[in-house]
Amino acid sequence: MYQYDQYDQTIVDERVAQYRDQVRRRLSGELSEEEFRPLRLQNGLYMQRHAYMHRIAVPYGNLRSDQMRMLARIAREHDRGYGHFSTRSNIQFNWIELEETPDLLAKLASVQMHGIQTSGNCIRNITADQFAGVAPDETVDPRPWAEILRQWSTFHPEFAWLPRKFKIAVSGAKEDRAAVQIHDLGVYLDRDAAGEVVVTIMAGGGLGRTPVIGSIIRRDLPWRHLLTYCEAVLRVYNRYGRRDNLYKARIKILVKALSPEKFAQQVEEEWQHLKDGPSTLTEAEVARVAQYFAPPAYEKLADTDATYEKYLLENRAFSRWIERNVRPHRVPGYASVTLSLKPAGVAPGDATDAQMDAVADWADRYSFGQIRVSHEQNLILADVKKRDLFALWEAAKAQGFATANIGLLTDIIACPGGDFCSLANAKSIPIALAIEERFGDLDYVHDLGDVSLNISGCMNSCGHHHVGNIGVLGVDKDGAEWYQVSLGGEQGTGANGARLGRVIGPSFSAGEMPDVVQKVIDTFVEHRLEGERFIDTYDRIGIAPFKERVYASRQPAHA
Repeated sequence: MYQYDQYDQTIVDERVAQYRDQVRRRLSGELSEEEFRPLRLQNGLYMQRHAYMHRIAVPYGNLRSDQMRMLARIAREHDRGYGHFSTRSNIQFNWIELEETPDLLAKLASVQMHGIQTSGNCIRNITADQFAGVAPDETVDPRPWAEILRQWSTFHPEFAWLPRKFKIAVSGAKEDRAAVQIHDLGVYLDRDAAGEVVVTIMAGGGLGRTPVIGSIIRRDLPWRHLLTYCEAVLRVYNRYGRRDNLYKARIKILVKALSPEKFAQQVEEEWQHLKDGPSTLTEAEVARVAQYFAPPAYEKLADTDATYEKYLLENRAFSRWIERNVRPHRVPGYASVTLSLKPAGVAPGDATDAQMDAVADWADRYSFGQIRVSHEQNLILADVKKRDLFALWEAAKAQGFATANIGLLTDIIACPGGDFCSLANAKSIPIALAIEERFGDLDYVHDLGDVSLNISGCMNSCGHHHVGNIGVLGVDKDGAEWYQVSLGGEQGTGANGARLGRVIGPSFSAGEMPDVVQKVIDTFVEHRLEGERFIDTYDRIGIAPFKERVYASRQPAHA
């Protein structure tokens, strides 16, 4: 993965020194909270319900083992012994003392990490496929391109004060594991007939109060023009995006108001001023960045291993974990492992300091010292030898990281919700835990097959509830917490697969939610044809049978 050069390190170190002085002035009273607020947000420090929350960037979800150990140390020394991995592939610490934050950032800088641009109306952390570089369905490794975009966007003076925050995702595989279509700017990488990298650009995606699937505005863009074209998109948005209304400031509103075709036309016109300019990429620059993502020193292995096959046949729990948590690798004899951060009784995405230290050790032992973070809030060891899978499974079991539920109903995506976030209308974590408890029989959940359940505590949709097969949104009804349920959302595959769920009807109290999900699942089981996924059954029978079952004995008082 990418390593800082002297310029990168100097920039981050100088930002820490600058921030340290800003905190000193805030604590001494030289700066008011109003004056300090934009300064702390530039470094990822939020004021939540009970304490400060510090959000740390994990570029395109990639971590080294020493970086993970530093995150564990920060959890021990500055938080309450844990961190929360978010749907942006970042990590958040929820119980931070203001006076300690400069030291926290200094420690991060020592391992090439920071909190820059994890907040504010700027280009946020760029995300990518958690299986980048190893997935068999990959055409182009997105990581070098994500890094090029990261370097271009960091401290870009023209885009530091956009109308609203701006999120970019990059994918180079057939399956869209980066949720590209629900981003402000989506980048799909492919190859043309001559083998050259070409880019499809999507714009105007996003969830929140007005969920929209992004629109394709440019196909087959030569790779050399990636930055100049993205700059044209940002310029049009920066110029015409609404600044008079916070709820209408995202690029999706502009694209929708103009129409994707008109927006694309404006981008093309702006691009004519930038095309072939200084930001045009060169082979030398791409090669400079790509060298940091060269394949590790894989051993030449057979694709099967006798010991591994023996454990697979003899140990049912291990074979189930392999089925759900282990994916094929493009190199024979290797596999990619997802460590579930969704064991029963734990808030989705949370990891303790001891668990983070353990993952760092496993990365060194089994996966070339590298870890990935997915937007589904799990951790990945991407390069594990098949012969080591049983040993890794046993180690993961001891740390509570071996729940065989990836892609299943209990692999819940959830924001921190009202337990922490000052923007939330309702709590997310208790709902997730109650549903996990209701569906604690892993054999039953396994038989259900792929079902995605996403929970957001407010309209900001940090839990991506709009694209969950089952989506749950916390809403405020007369000062009480209620939950709206939607069905039929899907992250999708390819450039046209994502879709938004439909709200089934009036909202529910917190206590009703396990029963509601149970009735949805019961309806699925009743109507399911052999081998059907939840989303396939929903497509075939529609929303009506689910709605009828859920509301059959209920007279809701709230809309």
